[in-house]
Amino acid sequence: MRHAIAPGTNDPSGFRLGDCSTQRNLSEAGRDQARAIGARLREADVVPYVVATSQWCRARDTAELLALGPPEEWPEINSFFAGRGDRAAQTEATLARIAALPDDAVALLVTHQVNITALTGIVPQSGEIIVTRRDGNALTVVGRLPPE
Repeated sequence: MRHAIAPGTNDPSGFRLGDCSTQRNLSEAGRDQARAIGARLREADVVPYVVATSQWCRARDTAELLALGPPEEWPEINSFFAGRGDRAAQTEATLARIAALPDDAVALLVTHQVNITALTGIVPQSGEIIVTRRDGNALTVVGRLPPE
């Protein structure tokens, strides 16, 4: 899942991972969007084995507002936009972590556009969920859930 609506592009030049005041954050519309997506998933009886989140505040806040279980930080799904990380290494680490989950596990990863595009080839909207299935050490897209 791409984090909910956080207006703008990229983060300010003074970005610091542990300081939300230096980051691009969810708007009130983004907070409402995350709550609504969580409600839709609960109504559909989606129960994730893990709710994983990037360490960016907008992703972490989205994961918390979904209210589908306690978020678990996965640094490998941190954004690598604008040279902030390593696309290849993080994508490989993400696929390995997913592969280590139980076969029937539903994992909800709250991350960023660049990470989702690297994993699936899809450029998602804010709040969009790309549904995948594990195929060995790769992911196959089986559906898309728009944020509505």
